[in-house]
Amino acid sequence: MINVMVVEDDPMVAALNQQYIQQIDGFTCVGIAGDTDTAVGLLKEMDVDLILLDIHMPGGDGIEFMGRLREQKEDVDVILITAASEIHQIQQALRLGAIDYLIKPFEFSRFQEALVHYQNQYAKLDDGSKISQRELDRLLRKKGAAKPESVVPGALPKGLTKATLLTVRDAVQAAGPGVFSTEDIAQATNISRVSVRKYLKFLTDIAYLEETLVYGVGRPIYQYQLNEPEQHRIDPYI
Repeated sequence: MINVMVVEDDPMVAALNQQYIQQIDGFTCVGIAGDTDTAVGLLKEMDVDLILLDIHMPGGDGIEFMGRLREQKEDVDVILITAASEIHQIQQALRLGAIDYLIKPFEFSRFQEALVHYQNQYAKLDDGSKISQRELDRLLRKKGAAKPESVVPGALPKGLTKATLLTVRDAVQAAGPGVFSTEDIAQATNISRVSVRKYLKFLTDIAYLEETLVYGVGRPIYQYQLNEPEQHRIDPYI
């Protein structure tokens, strides 16, 4: 279970965030602080993995609070949830290690997206095991977080068709679970490499595939592999 503390001066917003947390499996809200001083006290009393932090609060700025956390080497992660949308504040928060930044108002789906992505990272990086470069790259690209602008849930990007996507998917599944290249799928489907590349990029954008750039003799090539836990991500498009 991931323990979350909400640091928010507006009681209604804090209560809403708490309700959101309770709707996501694997998370529990262990405390709510209306200001940063209270948050410091709660951190001493309870085990907190993740803080949902506002910026503008009476008695202490959220960015300054993050700086204090880093100076004190507190082992806690932070997601900013705030109406502050000034670029310099976002830059400061990211430089201090914020793992996500939600601008109010936002939809529950975006909130859920942020926490589920964190959950995926937390599970991978907190179990004490080693991690491959491929898996680390996938985590750092935040494929479970905000989707590229070209990807609209349930709608194929312009120029892609459902029929060709099904053909590419069948070839990908036949090639799995090992790695394969654009050329492999182009030969299997008799579709041009340029077109196949577009479909493989789309499947990577929705996390159905994992992509790795391999350097060798000559031009680097992209290699792909099925992302086994995320096979359901193609369902809305076929």
